[in-house]
Amino acid sequence: MIGLISATAAGAAARDRLAAAWPDRTRVYEGPVADAVRRAFGECSQLVCFLATGAVVRLVAPLLSDKASDPGVVCVDESGRFAVSLVGGHGGGANELARAVGQLLGAEPVVTTATDAVGVPGLDTLGLPVEGDVAGVSRALLDGEPVALELESVWPLPALPANVLPSGVGSAVPGVAPTIRVTDRLIDTGRSGEVVLRPPSLVVGVGASKGAPVDEVLGLIEGALADAGLSVASVAALATVDAKAEEPGIVGAAERLGVPVLTYSADELAGVEVPNPSDAPLAAVGTPSVAEAAALVGGGELLVPKRKSARADGAPAMATCAVVRRPGRGRLAVVGLGPGARDLLTPRAEAELRRASVLVGLDQYVDQIRDLLRPGTRILESGLGAEEERARTAVAEARKGQAVALIGSGDAGVYAMASPALAEASDDIDVVGVPGVTAALAAGAILGAPLGHDHVSISLSDLHTPWHVIERRVLAAAEADIVVTFYNPRSRGRDWQLPKALAILGAHREPTTPVGVVRNASRPDESSRVTTLAGLDPATVDMMTVVTVGNTATRNIAGRMVTPRGYRWQETAQ
Repeated sequence: MIGLISATAAGAAARDRLAAAWPDRTRVYEGPVADAVRRAFGECSQLVCFLATGAVVRLVAPLLSDKASDPGVVCVDESGRFAVSLVGGHGGGANELARAVGQLLGAEPVVTTATDAVGVPGLDTLGLPVEGDVAGVSRALLDGEPVALELESVWPLPALPANVLPSGVGSAVPGVAPTIRVTDRLIDTGRSGEVVLRPPSLVVGVGASKGAPVDEVLGLIEGALADAGLSVASVAALATVDAKAEEPGIVGAAERLGVPVLTYSADELAGVEVPNPSDAPLAAVGTPSVAEAAALVGGGELLVPKRKSARADGAPAMATCAVVRRPGRGRLAVVGLGPGARDLLTPRAEAELRRASVLVGLDQYVDQIRDLLRPGTRILESGLGAEEERARTAVAEARKGQAVALIGSGDAGVYAMASPALAEASDDIDVVGVPGVTAALAAGAILGAPLGHDHVSISLSDLHTPWHVIERRVLAAAEADIVVTFYNPRSRGRDWQLPKALAILGAHREPTTPVGVVRNASRPDESSRVTTLAGLDPATVDMMTVVTVGNTATRNIAGRMVTPRGYRWQETAQ
């Protein structure tokens, strides 16, 4: 929850804008400012104070205890010009909050964290729990010193600066040079010049009798991990049979650990080969193993075989657990960049670009977002016509354990890179799709509301699809009276397909049917016009153009294409 505090009418106006925009994320604190700040500081994970910076400093200073647990604090001046990340830039999320508040209120975000200021990723922003000498290693990163990367557990990390070198390369010697160690093992994290990143590589399978206490389940898990020399910070999930999905002891232990509970059917678990099957769970829930089998679903190395809890009163154990290390999997994010305008690039797409250590894309698309990449991101760009090569490259890099972003314009799943990439990928990597604003949607917004009823997109490029198939689809859309958006309508080498497609539609629609033509939607040289089926000159169309042909209900109203959501208005107008 984000606490909102203001002292004046001007501050309250900006505060209320934020509260209205984020009703489920914010809470307004009224009353004397000092009391409001104190209450919000104790109850919220973040604060936005619409006060002078000096006043906020004085108010929060006595409340600060530990940067790992203190809420992030953002200060916004009463005129709404600046959103200053004041406390908890990384750990408290104040840097990202300042950017989000700035975007919403039209304020300039002010972030002074050293790593952010020079574009070096903060060690606590890499998406993994971090322990150890964060300040010392961060200083080495900022100073350009060689920093050793010791990967005991392979994991798809975001891009790291060029001075982070694999262990043993040049002067990057662990124990001598500052070191970043990626491991799920319990090791000394108090060494100067070393930080430990904890990958979520461990899955703990859990079985429990009805009514098993939370403390017994949690104590068993923590004891098993400690005895095996494993860090609880690397636990990704608890896993169990679906009959135990709501068992309070298991659910409560997961909540305390801050991880989800994964559940599987008894049939799924019965099919997993385990070293220690038992008749007891077979009789109780229908599978000879719960803890080991649930942990081993999806494969991995069994580090801790099934063990039972021990009760101080000598009563029978009520919980079992087993621990599996799952290997790090590469990550492929297929990212849609939208039609071109930066403000139509989604926040999720920006986050995936920052998360990637490898970027694969068409050179002109890479140029659009190059400034958003972390320093150290490896860029693999190529020219037009190399789509399948880019897809193979992206999948191959992900299979090496990298965090890869494969970019495409519009939505990457619409006439773009998602199809060839997913056709190449198998289940040995994680794949994330990031939607983008499609060319059809961008053009539709410019033209008015041409897509207000059923509509279809058809590519007129016969490079990948035979023309007779395209022709059949155009005819089907014409006969069904569906609004059609044509992608790839005309190029220098393909100048007859658009006239042919328009002729097919013209056999089923009036010559006065509205047609919208948009070129370079959302870009600086954008152009658009609304014409008719009879008035469109195909020679004015190129590959940067989207052509939208209305149906029999589409009208030109005040120069805008409008397709009504229903046909009743047409009946009453006649």
